[in-house]
Parts: sequence; C-alpha cells; structure tokens
Amino acid sequence: MTEDKIYVTQPLLPELKDLNRYIQEIWGSKWLTNMGKMHNEFEHRLKDVLKVSNVSLFNNGTIALLTAIKALNLPYGSEVITTPFTFAATPHCITWNGLKPVFCDIEPDTMTIDANKIENLITPNTSLILGVHVYGFPCDVKKIDEIAKKYNLKVIYDAAHAFSTEIDGVGIGNFGDITMFSFHATKLFNSVEGGCLTYKNLDLVKKIYNLRNFGIQSEELVEDVGINGKMNEIQAAIGLLNLDLFRKEQEKREHIKSFYNAKLSEIKGIRLLKMPNNTTDSYQYYPIVIEDDYPISRDKLYEKFRDKNIMVRKYFYPACTDYECYKHDLAVKLADLKTVNACKQKVLCLPFYGALTDENLNSICKVICDV
Repeated sequence: MTEDKIYVTQPLLPELKDLNRYIQEIWGSKWLTNMGKMHNEFEHRLKDVLKVSNVSLFNNGTIALLTAIKALNLPYGSEVITTPFTFAATPHCITWNGLKPVFCDIEPDTMTIDANKIENLITPNTSLILGVHVYGFPCDVKKIDEIAKKYNLKVIYDAAHAFSTEIDGVGIGNFGDITMFSFHATKLFNSVEGGCLTYKNLDLVKKIYNLRNFGIQSEELVEDVGINGKMNEIQAAIGLLNLDLFRKEQEKREHIKSFYNAKLSEIKGIRLLKMPNNTTDSYQYYPIVIEDDYPISRDKLYEKFRDKNIMVRKYFYPACTDYECYKHDLAVKLADLKTVNACKQKVLCLPFYGALTDENLNSICKVICDV
C-alpha cells in the first residue's frame, strides 16, 4: 500500500506569490466581479489559446452549457439527441431548459456519440444534437455537421475534457453552433471553477452577454430571462496564471502517458485508447478498457487499486441512463445502447497529473500487472 493516497487527478495551481500580486491589484481596484479587468483579459487571451473568434466566460461550465442551450431559442419541449456516456451536467442542462434528452449509443474506440446512429433518432420534434468530446476524443464533427444541415438542426459540443484540442490544426471550439469548455479544478486547465462558450455567430455575442447577466441590458431595461453566469476577478486571475502553466503540465502528462503505454500495451485484456492522428491530445484523462479476457473484472480491479490507496475512477459509471431521474423515461430502449452498457462496466481512468513520480507510476502499473 502507498503511504499517501494517489488521486485520479490533482489541480494545476499557480505560485502563491504570483496570485498574491494579482489579488493586490484586484483589491486596489475594488472591482471584484461584473466583467472587470482580469475577466476581460482572460477572455481575450483564451481566443488565442483556443484559436476561436468569440469567447464568453462563465462562473462554471454547467451554467455556460445551460446558457448555450437557452441562447439558441429551441422550441420548448423539443428533443435533444445526446450521449448517456457523460457527466450528469450534460443531460441535466437539457432538462433544465425544458427540453427532452434522447440518448444515443456511442462509438467503441472514442466513446463519443455514434454519429452513424443519430439519424435513426431524429423526429419532427428534434431541435439539437449535443455531442461530448469524451476524454478529449473528438466527436465525428464532420458527420454530425452533415446531419445537422440535412435536418436543419443546431449543434452544441460539450468540450469539458478537450481544452486546447485541435483537429487538423483547427481549434475544437470552432465546430457546431456553440462549444462549452469547463475550467473546474479537476480539469487540466482550471480557474478553480469556471468555463466558457465559443462560437462563430456574431449575433450570439450580445445574446450570451445578456443571458449570463440576468438578461439586463441597462439599469432600466431587462430584455431576457437570464441567469447569473459571471466569472469573478479572482477566478479570472487564477485562469490567467494557469494559461502560462498548462502547456508544461501537458508535457508532463505526455511523459506519463508514454510510461503507461509502454507498461500496459502488452498486457492481455487491457485495451488502450488511441487519439486520431489528426487530433492533438488535451491530456485530460488516461482511460483504459478492461476487456473480458483480463483475469478479473473492472470492478474487482478497482477494489484492488483502492486497497493500495490508489484512487482510480470508474468514469463514466453509472451512465446517465441509469440515473433515477432518467431511467424511467427513456427515449430509447436500453437494448439500443449496447456499447454504452459495455463501456460503463469496463472503463477505468488511471491517475494522470504532472506531479506523479515514476515510483508512483510503477506502483499503479504493478497493480494491473500483478493480476
């Protein structure tokens, strides 16, 4: 057993002396929130990092996704085709907007929504496709774009795992109508809490700005039914500092990924996932698939890790279709989610952050190898 727990991730943190310098500036300005200097600088710098034309910051990714759906003015009660192999926030944001999630199966190699199964789920009541770039693996954005144009549907992507990911040199935030990024503390890039929306349509700039500020246009005019989605100055300061650090963290995780690949690639029953050649890796998670020919099940391996104080994660288990709030009102039968039902029982995310030592990594791999 390791003396200290090894967690599945660890937050990227700036030096306190650097943060104190930013906080002193914030204290001096007396401007703590409502689109201050730090906020606006952070928003501007993110455009370059994400290679997008428009960025709107939010206090967290869930509020950002809620707002993205609201901004598209979808018919109330209409259907949204999405994946159940995702974090709870994805379908919850659909439901909170008065829309109905329709769950689609996933593709086995990337575990993203299976674009080849979307068309069979489209009805006259479908208004949106909401894809998730799971573990940083991109959805089939080309196929989804073709489907959306054919049926006149909107497209939103949940890119909570895909910060800085690019496809053929194009920032992943350029696909679909709107893309949401999360800056939660568990993400490789974080601002403690936070998130943003990226989009091309200039008509959305003012719409999203107003929605994240209660719908207020001026002191005497409230135009939209908005929400409080504003990021404060301290969050923005941490985000600005971490923009200078996240590339180095990605380099460390690249080394860790190579270490894992070398140790685990030849173990029978352990399947490693491979990023497409035209896609850059966000290095958010390191998932492995425990196949049927491995000596024990994923859940038993999970317990062996826990016995060693290694906090791996069954991510995503349960699937959203297993939640009490969704399983009794499914738009598709569970039999149609064959890959989801297999993957949720087989995937394990290993510890993956820059502070892991080679000794830590050997301990982690040894648990798998010893079985």
